[in-house]
Amino acid sequence: MTFKKYTLILGLCLAALFSYAQQGVLKGFTYDESSGETLPYCSIQLLGTSFGALSDVTGAFLINKIPAGTYTVKISLLGYNDLLDTIEIGSNNHLTKRYSLSPSSQTLEAVQIVGENTRKEQETRTSVISVTPKDMSKMPAIGGQPDFAQYLQVLPGIISTGDQGGQIYVRGGTPVQNMLLLDGVILFNPFHSIGIFSVFDMDIMSSADVYTGGFGAEFGGRISSVMDIKTRDGNKKRLAGKVDLSNIGAQLLLEGPLVKLKDNRKASLSFILSGKGSFLEQSSKVFYPYVKDSDGLPYSFLDLYGKITFATRNGTKWNLFGFNYTDRVNYSSVAKYGWDNWGIGTNFLIVPGDAPTTIEGSLAYSKYSSELQDVNYDPKKSSMDGFTFDLGFNYYLGTSLLKVGVDVVGYNTNYEYYTIYHSQRLIEDHTTDLSLYIKYKYNFRNKLLIEPGFRLQYYYSLGEASPEPRLAIKYNITKNLRLKLAAGMYSQNLVTVSSDQDVVNLFNGFISSPLGNDLIPNTILNDDKEIKGRLQKSQHAVLGLEYDPLSSLNINIEGYFKNFSQLISVNRYKLVEDDYDFIWEKGYSYGGDVSVKYENKGVYIWFVYSLGWVKRYDGKITYYPHFDRRHNINLVASYAFGKRRSWEINARWNFGTGFPFTQTQAFYPHYDPSDISDDYVSNNEDVYFMLAEFNQARLPSYHRLDLGAKKKFFLTQRQTLELSLSMTNVYNYKNVFYVNRTTNDIIYQLPFLYYFGVTWRF
Repeated sequence: MTFKKYTLILGLCLAALFSYAQQGVLKGFTYDESSGETLPYCSIQLLGTSFGALSDVTGAFLINKIPAGTYTVKISLLGYNDLLDTIEIGSNNHLTKRYSLSPSSQTLEAVQIVGENTRKEQETRTSVISVTPKDMSKMPAIGGQPDFAQYLQVLPGIISTGDQGGQIYVRGGTPVQNMLLLDGVILFNPFHSIGIFSVFDMDIMSSADVYTGGFGAEFGGRISSVMDIKTRDGNKKRLAGKVDLSNIGAQLLLEGPLVKLKDNRKASLSFILSGKGSFLEQSSKVFYPYVKDSDGLPYSFLDLYGKITFATRNGTKWNLFGFNYTDRVNYSSVAKYGWDNWGIGTNFLIVPGDAPTTIEGSLAYSKYSSELQDVNYDPKKSSMDGFTFDLGFNYYLGTSLLKVGVDVVGYNTNYEYYTIYHSQRLIEDHTTDLSLYIKYKYNFRNKLLIEPGFRLQYYYSLGEASPEPRLAIKYNITKNLRLKLAAGMYSQNLVTVSSDQDVVNLFNGFISSPLGNDLIPNTILNDDKEIKGRLQKSQHAVLGLEYDPLSSLNINIEGYFKNFSQLISVNRYKLVEDDYDFIWEKGYSYGGDVSVKYENKGVYIWFVYSLGWVKRYDGKITYYPHFDRRHNINLVASYAFGKRRSWEINARWNFGTGFPFTQTQAFYPHYDPSDISDDYVSNNEDVYFMLAEFNQARLPSYHRLDLGAKKKFFLTQRQTLELSLSMTNVYNYKNVFYVNRTTNDIIYQLPFLYYFGVTWRF
């Protein structure tokens, strides 16, 4: 079928669904009364009836098909006082309401039960974990403040290469197969080289949804996972902020109104600015003199983010934002590595009158560049820049939801490297991806949720269209027991270029799928079956079970299978200049995760166990890639106590079995004369190495214990001072970070380190 035919089918489906008739409608938004910030996932119930809704990530909610009458509306959310409102619905009447909830001075356990249960019943939530700043605060505050990168590593199905390197692998997928969105903008490397830090300030995050597989039709262009991060708006009522200082870095946040939100005003204008940086390279020589390497801990970064928000009283808003993130590593005796990422963009949410619809979209431009200089190899450089545009329509049909939209991504890639014969190569490409999608969530009496979707992805540079059906189902067996399933087909054009001969990878070069027959063959090696197209493809299937034996205890079990039917890899068999630079591979990953979470009266315990297998076939061998980890365990515990729970202690322990790697079998001298006049008798030879069988060995198991404690002082009603102390790798276990094959020098992951910091919030 042609691209036009697919588009016509989508249009006919959309027209049929929009003919759905409506009755009485209650539409509105939920806000924090103290700051004017939107509140997602509030429970909205019409008391004495089965009518209800859950506000989405923008704070929007809609209840329709309401019979005429007078009702009492109850709005609830954990940590906020309940709000009651009396409304009157007439025939075909549309009400738009604005509800502002005031923060509660005490934890409302009943509200927690209502809000969480409503969300679990009304959303499929298969293979997705929602992360909030409150969740991240349960972790030891390494470096003074909790961080998304630290919390991400404890989630089910996610494997990290450790404290350094910043590499995240999700259920068998590589980092380039993970899509990370910041308010709709694609970020290509959101994690710093010292892997305990991301580019995000926790306090600017509203929410983050991490899809480890089986994600819906609104996401595309990646074949493994999606991390969708939303930032919050600046305070619309007063000037507020945070100053944080620790022995390894500092953070500053400032927010407030440019035009205050008031009852007699139809709109407000606010801002939020955030900056954080590290001076670990300097401070490590003072605080950690026992680190033997003469370079200390040579990591530095600087992250800047700013946003302006224009918001109207009916929920419509417009944001303008920009960011600049930098990262540097300087092990002078081994390697130097650095990257830069900056961008500017806008996004908006439109609430058109009384229609049961919201419209959202974004437009942004960003650029990413990186460079690796290894003392024993030629340098590598990679850069990419481009724009993203998306436009989506949400149409509410009772407790069901129709979502349709279009995405456009255009980017340029440049990868500069040297061959084994030291000749320079440059791969450049320009491409545009166009996508149309439709997703319909049908809610049958809060018992059965069916969420079919379809995405049509068109890759202009390749001239290929990829039809991708998606499906998610949840069956609420009882209020405490839920069965869920997700499946889908996925594709991507972007390819990463890295050496799988390194024990740990530092550098990733980005290119689009190679087209030329001189770069990649038309078949898998030693196979006569021709590859169809130039896309990387995968298919996902996830089956899960949620069980809440107690209101404070949640158990989640998921099994998954990902079939990577077409993959592109660097040709590890390249020997001469004319050999292909890339080869085709295929593979699969499968396994399961068990997570148990308990939270009650200041006690928080989260246990996660992941079991997984990852395999690849390149036409010659079947092998385990370097990120295959059989067993992974995370245990997070936190206890808050004292008056107003101002004291908190927390801990995290991680254990993971060893990654595969290729051993160095032998070293031998080699002399490569530059011309015929070289004096080969007196000149020094280079040391070359010979590799053993590919990835047949395993690194030692990784394990690390982190501890933390903090005390909060309430200075005034709006000012707090928090002192924190944390330790990482408490028993100082030596986990391998990087091995230089030529010199056999080993750099280990972080040793025992301690952190102390102070945070003032106002």
